[in-house]
Amino acid sequence: MSETSTQEEKLTLEKFKADVQKDYSLAVESREASLIGRREVLTGKAKFGIFGDGKEVAQIAWARVFKDGDFRSGYYRDQTFMMAI
Repeated sequence: MSETSTQEEKLTLEKFKADVQKDYSLAVESREASLIGRREVLTGKAKFGIFGDGKEVAQIAWARVFKDGDFRSGYYRDQTFMMAI
């Protein structure tokens, strides 16, 4: 029986900082998209809108552990998740 070894990548401080900055930028971008959409609804330019603001951190964390082959059932507030994967 052959044993396969997986080499795990070490997380350096620089990589950690880059990941945090990337995640923060994604969360801000998603929140801004929600605010723009909400403004369109409130000013009457759009008739209806459901936005995913307030769930950015959880969805980014979920997207980080989501792997190829994983299944998900779509949720109407998965805006940040879809931007992250």
